[in-house]
Amino acid sequence: MTSTVSELIELLSLERLEDDLFRGQSRDIGTRYVFGGQVLGQALSAAQATMPEPRPAHSLHAYFLRAGDVEHPIVYHVDRTRDGGSFSVRRVTAIQHGKVIFFCAASFQEAEGGAEHQPPMPQVPGPDDIRPPEPPPPEVLATLPSKVRRWLDRSGPFEFRQVHPRNDLEPARQPPFNHVWFRLSERVGDGPELHRALLAYASDFHLLGTATFPHGISYYQPNVQMASLDHALWFHRPFRADEWLLYAIDSPSAQGSRGLARGQIFSRDGRLVASTAQEGLIRVVPEAARDPAATGDAR
Repeated sequence: MTSTVSELIELLSLERLEDDLFRGQSRDIGTRYVFGGQVLGQALSAAQATMPEPRPAHSLHAYFLRAGDVEHPIVYHVDRTRDGGSFSVRRVTAIQHGKVIFFCAASFQEAEGGAEHQPPMPQVPGPDDIRPPEPPPPEVLATLPSKVRRWLDRSGPFEFRQVHPRNDLEPARQPPFNHVWFRLSERVGDGPELHRALLAYASDFHLLGTATFPHGISYYQPNVQMASLDHALWFHRPFRADEWLLYAIDSPSAQGSRGLARGQIFSRDGRLVASTAQEGLIRVVPEAARDPAATGDAR
């Protein structure tokens, strides 16, 4: 197993301190603060670890309250809110430096049959027909801040292939639609709990960024502040995170320095396996007002 995949699985495998108390480490992947997908995946892992019987997670609703510090671990407290005849609910609170930085509610349901419908998968080229992305030339990377260089120049645990690639260093205005194939770069075990935590992690990539498309801005510009405010994830059907999945994203609205993005995740054979929604801060700071030394949370 490659080092990046094994590191991610270790990241999602929390240390159990008490029955309902867990500790997770953080990784610097080039974002300014702890990557939101890491907290989502760890919180879901903590909730899943408290289930007394195998009930799959079907939804997660989360709020990001403060930016996370990548240099320190995060403690997750799970409240066993309810265990009913068919459904269970867990509330997870993430704490760092004595303050709540995140909380979520996750719901679990025993497997049941019932009516089914879904939209068709978008007709787009398959992942084998799209060239893997290439990092910027060394001379371009050399001009970028160190965290941006680390983000763009690293080989992460997930492969991404964009149907319509965008240059985020020189973003053009375009409609707020995005189609991205992704998969874990190496085969892993069959446990569905692991694959749900992996999908929670990956669901934070490309989502909010789609809301910037009509405005010709991106996360990499020094006068643009972006941060996840909330995140919702629904699991519909079984899937594997180490097989190609299509992330179909659109952004219906941006206003008040916030943008909303929605996503549908399809397996390669066209099954809708998950849906997402996220609202986030998108603030463009006038150059004259920007403090290059500012490192505080923009929320």
